[in-house]
Amino acid sequence: MNITLLLEHGLNGLQFGLMLFLLAAGLTLIFGIMDFINLAHGSLYMAGAYFAASFTSMTGSFWLGLLAAVIATALLGMILEVVVFRHLYQRDHLSHVLATFALILIFNEGARMIWGAQPLMLNIPPQLAQPVELLPDFFYSSFRLFIIATGLAVAGLLYFVVTKTRIGMLVRAGASNREMAITMGINIKLVFTLLFAFGAALCAIAGALLGSILAVQVGMGESILILAFVVIVIGGIGSIRGALVGALLVGLVDTLSKTLLPGALKLLMPLEMAANLGPALASILIYVLMAAVLFYKPQGLFPARG
Repeated sequence: MNITLLLEHGLNGLQFGLMLFLLAAGLTLIFGIMDFINLAHGSLYMAGAYFAASFTSMTGSFWLGLLAAVIATALLGMILEVVVFRHLYQRDHLSHVLATFALILIFNEGARMIWGAQPLMLNIPPQLAQPVELLPDFFYSSFRLFIIATGLAVAGLLYFVVTKTRIGMLVRAGASNREMAITMGINIKLVFTLLFAFGAALCAIAGALLGSILAVQVGMGESILILAFVVIVIGGIGSIRGALVGALLVGLVDTLSKTLLPGALKLLMPLEMAANLGPALASILIYVLMAAVLFYKPQGLFPARG
């Protein structure tokens, strides 16, 4: 494999990892602060993608569609928190799982009723349609570079907000010791609502950007939700830094293993067997990585507590 192809897939892994971070950041804060398991987080990612496709079609502008999708998904997250999730905080994790799994089914059927069963296409903006020459004879998608830049910008902004602002102080206080934060007079209900809105907005960004590369379709949130949970387990529940590192590890391992493993296996076994075994082993490697991290650091790489 030449260095150009390896660099291309490395950038693809970086791009995928940063989009995973957008999902995992909100999920890890919700899980870390509220001790609330939200399986419907992936459905907000799907809703953001559908909103972006609809608003882009209505306005004729990808950027206006993206902005409207972020606002609409944030409002949807707030409504879900006030109407549904707020009544589940004092219940056990099994109740969280059952209720949010029911929401997945409701969201999927609702999306099928509103937008139909066929996938929607979300076209990339014309300004980012042309590839960019990064190295001599090496061209890379300008839209994927925009996704990487957006992910890095959001990660930097999120780090600044969490570590340098009063809102971030409240979030960190809740993540470290929820009971003490309540005792000190923090309006935890407002923090919860804002966190859900913020997490939903990040889902909308990820859904709109990845939806432009992949198809926008019913059920698109389930598979990526599993990876988001793997990310927060690797990084440490409640940790933004852990979510970023875990997302980059998962994105790079997932993308590079799907590229390198089939070629390596072709040297050891027949082509047909290597073609079938390579993608399966590549999918397993993510969970092998998670098991290895948990073996050495059971609380994840950067746990918020301790």
